[in-house]
Amino acid sequence: MAMAKRIFFFIVTNLLVVATIGILLSLISYFFGINFYSNNGSLLLLCFIWGFGGAFVSLFLSKFMAKMFNGVQIIDPNTMNPTERKLINTVYDIARRAGLEKMPDVGIYESPEPNAFATGPSRSNSLVAVSTGLLNTMNDNEVEGVLAHEVAHVANGDMVTLTLIQGVVNSFAMFISFIVTNIIMNALRRDEDSREGGGSFFLRHMIYSLVSIVFTLLGSIIVMYFSRAREFRADAGGARFSSREKMTAALLKLKSLSSIQEQIPESETGASSMNIFKISGRRGGLVRLFMTHPPLEERIEALNNRTYLV
Repeated sequence: MAMAKRIFFFIVTNLLVVATIGILLSLISYFFGINFYSNNGSLLLLCFIWGFGGAFVSLFLSKFMAKMFNGVQIIDPNTMNPTERKLINTVYDIARRAGLEKMPDVGIYESPEPNAFATGPSRSNSLVAVSTGLLNTMNDNEVEGVLAHEVAHVANGDMVTLTLIQGVVNSFAMFISFIVTNIIMNALRRDEDSREGGGSFFLRHMIYSLVSIVFTLLGSIIVMYFSRAREFRADAGGARFSSREKMTAALLKLKSLSSIQEQIPESETGASSMNIFKISGRRGGLVRLFMTHPPLEERIEALNNRTYLV
């Protein structure tokens, strides 16, 4: 049931993205008389609208997506529940040290996975959420280290930065895919009749789909590189807003729990598009180039050697 709910909201979110960009493109075409397929300049504009539009609509919906996909329950800032009160006070204290003018929303979601994530469209409209698995397996110092890491993501503006990078990658992957598809189609054409033939439409879309998959995968390597780099920076922020000892303790606890974590089915962990801003990422199944997080061993070593300050 939980997986069906996530799939439903994923479909709804993507439909909202497509509908929003579709309306925007129609308005631009109508009022400015632009034929987006008339030349490479117009085509590049189309790709940038799709690339950045999709990325920013997803960013603006990120808090909604987090709540729906992971079942995050936002804690009332005036709660008297001891566990929730301690969590709120810790996040707010760290946020003040980080210089945030507006406190993030704080939430809890049900998951056996010891994890946390930060999301939101801006520093003044953010969410820090922790799993029940994290609260049940970590002590106060370790939890503070995790929360400091997540607040550092917010303070550093990582959500917006990664959105901009994703937008650039999406735009050029789409543009290059169109260009390569045109080159392949021109090479396959034999005469004017084949250019207008009914099979040409389906062939073009099939080739474009295959080419775009390749360039999207290549582009994701760039996005994942920046994601890993910003994890080191968030660790540095966590050490600064809390302490190096607490940040290291949190990573050591995650490392000790990693073997158990990897045995938990992904359908039970609340995995979602928020994974890129979680405190811990998984290593299995994909090569390092596609990892959102550096290995915990490297992050711990960076903290111990203070190379996270570089």
